[in-house]
Amino acid sequence: MSNQYNEYDDDTRYDDEYGYEDQQAVDNKAVRGYRIVIIILAVILVALSVVYFNMHREQQQEYVLLEQDRTRIQGDLDSLIVSFDDLQVKNDSMTANLEEANKLMDQLKNERRLNYAKIRAYEKELGTLKTIMKTYLRQIDSLNTINQKLTKENVSYKKQISTAQLRAEMAEERAEELNNKVRVGSVIRVRSIGLEALNARDKVITRVKGASRLRVLFTISANELAEPGNKTVYACVTSPEGYLLSSPNASTFNFEGEDKLCSQSREMDYEGKDLPGSIYIDGTGFTAGTYKIEIYIEGRLAGSSEVALR
Repeated sequence: MSNQYNEYDDDTRYDDEYGYEDQQAVDNKAVRGYRIVIIILAVILVALSVVYFNMHREQQQEYVLLEQDRTRIQGDLDSLIVSFDDLQVKNDSMTANLEEANKLMDQLKNERRLNYAKIRAYEKELGTLKTIMKTYLRQIDSLNTINQKLTKENVSYKKQISTAQLRAEMAEERAEELNNKVRVGSVIRVRSIGLEALNARDKVITRVKGASRLRVLFTISANELAEPGNKTVYACVTSPEGYLLSSPNASTFNFEGEDKLCSQSREMDYEGKDLPGSIYIDGTGFTAGTYKIEIYIEGRLAGSSEVALR
């Protein structure tokens, strides 16, 4: 009986030992399976990371290349605009081309989403403008060639006419001098300028304080070079206090590019001979002292004088 019990115990130990070993083997297989799955997932993650990195790098490279194309086209446009501006003359076609180049530059600067198709379109328009510029340059070169040829031909002609031209210039200078002398000589002058105080009956009085008006006396000098005809004579009389005597109906005239107010004016028919005249200035409250009188004809100062009244 003791022997049977021992055999049973041996069989139990045998089963326990081998059952534990089988379970351990199963657990080991499961661990290896998890490891394989983790390794596969890690490989996939690495592969996806590489793909994403490559795509991102390609996008960055594409962006850099597009920006380089933008910069290159902008540089070409800048040069083209400067060239158009340098060649700009009174030419509607060239002005339109310059405006088109400036418009294209603004579009390119404000472009937010660049791609190769847009870059090609900008390059095409830029190429068209460059072709137009080359055409202008060829035309200018041709004109310069013709101009150089004409310049060489003109040298010989200039040598031939230099003496005649010099004579003509001298004659022109002499004519201009004569014209200047005639203009200076044709200026109308006024002399014998005086001033009288008159009472209400237009009688000359000795005290200006009681005067009702003043009479400016003058004589337009004879001048055969002066153009005859109707002349407007402007009298400007300044009081001893320094203000201009004037009236509501006084007129203005142009003197040295500015409007000047006069005391009074009148029309006179001048025939190149001595012509005496007078101009009346109404007013009251005249004061004793020295009055300054200026006479203007045809926008020029014809004469002036100072007269003391008591």
